[in-house]
Amino acid sequence: MKKIIKKAINIFLLPFILKDYFAFKSAAKSDRFSLNFKDFYPQVKDKTIKTGFDRHYVYHTSWAARKVKEINPIKHIDISSSLYFCGIVSAFTDVDFYDYRPADLKLSGLRSLEGNLHSLPFDTNSVLSISCMHTIEHIGLGRYGDPIDPDGDIKAIDELKRVVQLGGNLLFVTPVGQPKIEFNAHRIYSYEQIISYFKGFELKEFSLIPESGKNGGIIMNANPALVKNENYACGCFWFIKK
Repeated sequence: MKKIIKKAINIFLLPFILKDYFAFKSAAKSDRFSLNFKDFYPQVKDKTIKTGFDRHYVYHTSWAARKVKEINPIKHIDISSSLYFCGIVSAFTDVDFYDYRPADLKLSGLRSLEGNLHSLPFDTNSVLSISCMHTIEHIGLGRYGDPIDPDGDIKAIDELKRVVQLGGNLLFVTPVGQPKIEFNAHRIYSYEQIISYFKGFELKEFSLIPESGKNGGIIMNANPALVKNENYACGCFWFIKK
């Protein structure tokens, strides 16, 4: 149904793009660029009053970059989070990025490596600063070619907990709200579930990205009770290993 609606919107808006095309072609006074109909590449969704953005990914990566800056490690380890986050953070801190499907990304200060969240290549209690954001909720659902495993997320969390050194930092981000699985996209967790999974860790900060902008941008040091009113919000957890 969503695809049908999207196609209908595109068809409806196409005449407006054509109008702009011919207006531009008529107004062009030079031949600095070729302008041929064969190169027509209409973008029909960008005439908006405000710039749209993915609330989860813009806010949580901005939150985490600030936390890495505050931690100020010599090297930060990231497990399968946003490449935008890793690329930007590598401008001020060396980053080793690990993913089940390694990215062919080459930037100074950044190494892109293959890694499996069920068997991370680190000694126990060895990592000072690590992040795993908007990742755990997918593991075991097969979405990215990983094996089907209903407890794959718990196993991955246990592996993250294993490698963090005492006093070390873990930045953990995942969808929060009423707990459920939207197969095979992701899991959504309650606040209480996440806290229970990280026994042995101290929660230094919990911040919340509500699903709707009407409820704010990112709520720093949020009241956990707010999660119960959400369907698909984003929880940002800063844990310290005790």
